[in-house]
Amino acid sequence: MFLAIKEMKYAKLRYSLIIGIMFLISFVVFLLSGLANGLATEFSEVIDRWDAGRIVLSEESNGVLVASQLTIDDLSEVKTSEKAPLALYSGSVEIGGEKGNLSFFGTQPEAFFLPELTEGKSFNEKNEVIISQALADAGLAIGDTITIGSQGVEVIVTGIFPKTSYVVTPVMYGSIEAVVETKFGSDFLAAQTNYPMNAILTEETDPIIENKAFQSLSTEEFIAQLPGYAEQNLTLNAMIYFLFMIAAAVIGIFMYVITLQKTALFGVMKVQGISTWFIAKSIIAQSFFVGIIGATLAGLVSYGLSFVLPSGMPFSVDLGLWTIYGAVLVLVAIIGGLFSTLTVTKVDPIQAIGG
Repeated sequence: MFLAIKEMKYAKLRYSLIIGIMFLISFVVFLLSGLANGLATEFSEVIDRWDAGRIVLSEESNGVLVASQLTIDDLSEVKTSEKAPLALYSGSVEIGGEKGNLSFFGTQPEAFFLPELTEGKSFNEKNEVIISQALADAGLAIGDTITIGSQGVEVIVTGIFPKTSYVVTPVMYGSIEAVVETKFGSDFLAAQTNYPMNAILTEETDPIIENKAFQSLSTEEFIAQLPGYAEQNLTLNAMIYFLFMIAAAVIGIFMYVITLQKTALFGVMKVQGISTWFIAKSIIAQSFFVGIIGATLAGLVSYGLSFVLPSGMPFSVDLGLWTIYGAVLVLVAIIGGLFSTLTVTKVDPIQAIGG
């Protein structure tokens, strides 16, 4: 350990460059991890907050909410103590002269999964809604009237809940009737009593489902079926894993070159009776210091950067995951350094000194 530190102090520029490369690789790993976690959260945040035991969809929907076709009467097919209907309209809303996307969920005013409000009161009438803080930040306030969709349905904001998203769009809750009218128009709504909807949420994990044309999913299973969710996570995680291999290769190459340059020195050390294992420990220690310093600096910079990134950028810090990634980066740096120790074992003191 002493030898490793002594040499790193002596060749500051050389090891600073290696640490700098390790820092850059680690920085990209943490950024990709933050983006992957942020995007995953933006996709599924509202589903996690439902805290539903099971999500019941129609069988032919293949686990996709928008493809599920149920009706209000189907509620009677699910036997459980606490359940609620769910209808979804994904569309646009105009705020301050600009159009933006939103996910408008319709349900009953007493539904168990509705979020706690930070301001105002919940919806009770057909034309009342509660909105995510993201929509409030965009310019909406309690008492404002919103026009939604091509049908021109007008609803009034009565409450605001914490920032929540579904498939990277802000969320709004209202009545089933409001969602049906937004999707199909007022004439369709007036002619219906058995309103169409997309899902039934239960608080219990073991509801009795009497209709075999239904499928029941857990929260984890439902999130996994979100369009693009698995593909997005797989792509970003694959990039992170490739960076681990790149880190091992880069550190290995640099340490190997440095070791080759010191072949004569290692020969002298062996003549003096210093063991190969002692020299190898020094190389491994240097790789460890390169990894720990580079990964730590990258983690600190990435964490600080998370406070200044634009609010529209989906970036979420998971300190537990970052700790694991940091440990892996240090490990791959050590693995990269291990390849250089093979060179030390092959050093012939006489040839090294004579050459």
